[in-house]
Amino acid sequence: MIFLPLPFVVALLLLILLVVMLRGDEPAKRNRAFLALVALCALQSVVVGLRWGYDFAALRFALPVLASGVPPLVLASFYSLIRSQERSVPGAGWIHATPTIGMLMLVLLAPGYIDFALIVEYVGYALALLNLARTGTDALDEARFEGAVAAHRALVIAAFSLCLSALFDLAIILDFEWTKGANIGLIVSNANMLGLLFIGLTAMVADRARALPVTGTIVDEDPASSVPQDREILDRIEQLLVSQKLARDDNLTLSRLARRAGLPARQISTAVNRLAGKNVSQYINDFRIADACRLLCETDMSVTAAMLESGFQTKSNFNREFRRVTSLSPGSWREQNRKEKPGQEGGAINATGYR
Repeated sequence: MIFLPLPFVVALLLLILLVVMLRGDEPAKRNRAFLALVALCALQSVVVGLRWGYDFAALRFALPVLASGVPPLVLASFYSLIRSQERSVPGAGWIHATPTIGMLMLVLLAPGYIDFALIVEYVGYALALLNLARTGTDALDEARFEGAVAAHRALVIAAFSLCLSALFDLAIILDFEWTKGANIGLIVSNANMLGLLFIGLTAMVADRARALPVTGTIVDEDPASSVPQDREILDRIEQLLVSQKLARDDNLTLSRLARRAGLPARQISTAVNRLAGKNVSQYINDFRIADACRLLCETDMSVTAAMLESGFQTKSNFNREFRRVTSLSPGSWREQNRKEKPGQEGGAINATGYR
């Protein structure tokens, strides 16, 4: 019977994820950072399987070098969902190549420090991811509003996965101290299965949240001569959402909304947080739910058609946001509100999603 190491199974799952991410996307629409991350995780899984499943001892030199490339790619992947990354300093990418270069030097000159170096690197990048997640979904201003929550969760899970990998590296150090490395194969296999699979899954989720490139150029409006107050900012945003039906654009992101309004994304996020008490993603979805409620109440349009018309693309997100705003499912809300007499307030909601 052919022995199939567990890391090979993980590699197969990651390759399937990679195919799913590639399928249906034109080359210009693909996010290379996420694709490279999943491909690297799959390659690392194959090398782990060959090293510990078939005892290819020479591959022990390649494993730490490959492992050191994962955290920088994780961070770069999520930075691709931030508009400010487009204005990064030329050559800044070489900074994130430093861990891999340093690991190569350690492999050649000081292999005894490899595990400690990996722990420091993984924990350091995990902290960088958590710092990025600290400001919530609005930090990912190039993520579509519909997928911003999922992308933010994926960001936190990716940070957790890096910490988990660091814990496994610590376990390897302790195993060498206590049992002379008797359990290292089992530890590495489990670390590979949990850490890389989590990272691969989060990459796929976050990749789906990215906004597709727009054809043509989005023309920015002229910024106001003076810094607008929160109420003025919110009024300007509401005017865009109502008059131009901007909320129906399923490809809308915070950075694109900011360009259309002629305001910095940070000012919009701050104004919405202060006055509406929520993040911009929830604020936009409130408008979408209000539009969906109008369609469900005033037309015979199906729930799915109303979902798509109002700017949602997935039923799971539509149902979750609908319940958040109305406390009912779309079908129950339609049935209840169509029983209301004309002119009765019933379950009607206003433009911002509240009764």
